[in-house]
Amino acid sequence: MSKPRNSVFFDSWIMFKRCLLISMRNPEALLMATITPFFLMLLFGTVFGNIANVGEFNYIDFIVPGIIMQSIGTGSQHSAMNVATDMTRGIIDRFRSMSISKSAVLIGHTGAGVVRNIISTTVILGTALILGFRPKGSVTDWLIVIGLLILVDIAISLLAVMCGLIAKTPEGSSGLMFPLFILPFISSGFAPVNTMSGAIRWFAERQPMTPIIDSIRALTLNLPLGNSLWVAIIWCGVIIVFAFTISIKIYKHKVS
Repeated sequence: MSKPRNSVFFDSWIMFKRCLLISMRNPEALLMATITPFFLMLLFGTVFGNIANVGEFNYIDFIVPGIIMQSIGTGSQHSAMNVATDMTRGIIDRFRSMSISKSAVLIGHTGAGVVRNIISTTVILGTALILGFRPKGSVTDWLIVIGLLILVDIAISLLAVMCGLIAKTPEGSSGLMFPLFILPFISSGFAPVNTMSGAIRWFAERQPMTPIIDSIRALTLNLPLGNSLWVAIIWCGVIIVFAFTISIKIYKHKVS
């Protein structure tokens, strides 16, 4: 018999508060998730900004979406490590023996990851403004950006939960999330895709980071949006469904 919907919501809320409390007791993780992108922005904006060819763009304006995506990927490593820690310490087995919705534990970790990433993104945007970021988007554009970033946060946080369930150790889960730090480099995050060549350009045009970054850049700088927003939303939807489905299956059957 399935649990009442209000019970699932209540269980998810309790798990969310638990995961958020764990994060508050480990501020170093959030600090690293913000300091790393800050120095990347400082490095690329001051050192490489003078030699990078991005046309008429201010390089700080150009790289902000890529830095945001890197900060989300870096911050989500903490979610993966939290899930892996729960697995290795047997806490997940205890939850499975209790009358708790199976999805509530995963939703709790995902929700806490989204909150951490929102904080990290806010810090990155504040830093970008100090370094010279001058957005031109309207209020409506920024509302769309916020909605897209929340959707991206959910997708990547769910990927982190899946990696945490798959990994045998917390350190291993962090390693599984490392490609999310690399992918923005092989996208439109730091250089226009049309300046790339060969297989790198082919991959950059087809991986999910590129339409997400293009959408954020177009909305914040008042540029033509094209179909990148819809492609980004579809990518996020596919990742959410895939990661949640796999996570539920692993949660049901994997032994800590």
